Amino acid sequence: MIKTDQPAASPLPDIGRVTFWELLRALREGWRDFTRAPLYGLFFSAFYVLCGAGLSYWGAGTFTWTLVLALGFPLVAPFAAVGLYEVSRRLEAEEPLGWVSVLSVVWAERGRQLPWIGALLVIILLFWSFFAHMSLALFFGNMQLTNITTSWEVFLTPNGLALVAFEVLVGGLVAMLTFTITVVSMPLLLDRELDFMTAMGVSIRTVLHNRAVMLLWAAIIAVMLLVAMVPMFLGLFLALPVLGHATWHIYRRALFTPLR
Repeated sequence: MIKTDQPAASPLPDIGRVTFWELLRALREGWRDFTRAPLYGLFFSAFYVLCGAGLSYWGAGTFTWTLVLALGFPLVAPFAAVGLYEVSRRLEAEEPLGWVSVLSVVWAERGRQLPWIGALLVIILLFWSFFAHMSLALFFGNMQLTNITTSWEVFLTPNGLALVAFEVLVGGLVAMLTFTITVVSMPLLLDRELDFMTAMGVSIRTVLHNRAVMLLWAAIIAVMLLVAMVPMFLGLFLALPVLGHATWHIYRRALFTPLR
């Protein structure tokens, strides 16, 4: 018999029904977790706030790239919440919080399945960036003499309005795809021993089983992130922790899986 150090795979959880009231309750619990352990939320959000502010300062001086960043940021934001999931898990299980214990769990994820989803998110973001460049050339290809850095009025032209509508539509579809494959899979991979493909399949089935509530949750996430990015991304210090903690509680309501 061959011995292996790999932990046994967890059984697949049962998918439950999430109600609108439970969604509101999850938001309240997300706020509660943030207020109970605010330093963790601020710490895990800081990297994304600094990166977002830097990109906004150096690379998003035009309406086009501001739009690209605004639509692209939700594609990588779910990965910011891994440490927040662990904080919420510990608060729920009444386990002690400590920087060493929380960060050691996050660090240990590098050898598990979560990095595969992180890599997938990077690929999706790269696709979105390529698509944004392509659409810019497609709609403004015949306007080479116009400097869109200083001539924002070009976005009020038929081509400019079409570009904005096109990128919002496609960006929304890509963001919804990202939401569907990550909303449950990322906390599930932190909590259970499953491969990332199985976890994404569970996430997809969970969204399909709770279409209306999950669509509302996706809209709440999108609106909160977009509003939070307005003041130089500083609002993410509040939005990311609350959304991350709340997602953990939605995961716990959506899937019938015992605490480890």
